[in-house]
Amino acid sequence: MKAPTADGLLLVDKPGGITSHAAAERARQILETRRVGHAGTLDPLATGVLILLVGRATRLVSFLDNEPKHYHARICFGTRTTTDDVEGDVMVEAPPPPQDVVERAIASLTGHLLQRPPAFSAKRVKGERAYAAARRGQPLVLEPVAVNVEEWRIIQRVGAEIEVEIVCSGGTYVRALARDLGEATGSAAHLAALRRLRSGRYDVRDATTMEALERGEFQLLTPADALAHMPRQSLDDFDARRVGHGQNVSASTPGDLAALFHDEQLVAVAVRDGESWRPRVVMRDA
Repeated sequence: MKAPTADGLLLVDKPGGITSHAAAERARQILETRRVGHAGTLDPLATGVLILLVGRATRLVSFLDNEPKHYHARICFGTRTTTDDVEGDVMVEAPPPPQDVVERAIASLTGHLLQRPPAFSAKRVKGERAYAAARRGQPLVLEPVAVNVEEWRIIQRVGAEIEVEIVCSGGTYVRALARDLGEATGSAAHLAALRRLRSGRYDVRDATTMEALERGEFQLLTPADALAHMPRQSLDDFDARRVGHGQNVSASTPGDLAALFHDEQLVAVAVRDGESWRPRVVMRDA
């Protein structure tokens, strides 16, 4: 079947062993379009729901990147690695901590935190990727980033490994949480496995496998679906044209952000500017 070329969102259950970029690249080939991006990067090791944005929906990436994420993680105590996950070289070894110490450490790593990104990450310093410098043996000094870890839920512990579910803000590195958990217990730890269960309002159970995508078995969600949580305002013909030209229109909806519609079609996402809406992302030409 020929793939649709409409704008929209495609939920993919990313398998382990490929990058998020590679998943998006394969979708470009299948959908026969150059405009496919992704929101919320998953490491090659990780599996789970990855939001692909197709066509003009790529303009909405900033509204999806920072949505809360829900993960199932397996953390191994006793060793810390260069990458903070199972793919790195062991750099520290220590006895695994007792469970009561783990539980206290988890409590200390819940809430609003300043998190130091992993040395092997896509963060940039003066234009250079952190992972490129780390591979040269010259890791960069990365500034801590504000994150919010809403919840840890312990599933089970077997020997030196613990399984947990974590709900956190977008931009949180679960690899770094594993590293910091090891440090907080006076031991060492790394991330052994990771699966993203939810990204914002999207659940992995609703995602398409890469195999199904290859067969053309998938559903493309509308751009409006991505903004279902956002206040909505309908526009008449005149205001829709103004927004299409990037001009402000009167605000009749409360809030700091709104999805602006005309004839049930998403026209723009706008930010409040006094008593008006100022278009931030225009989805439809005037």
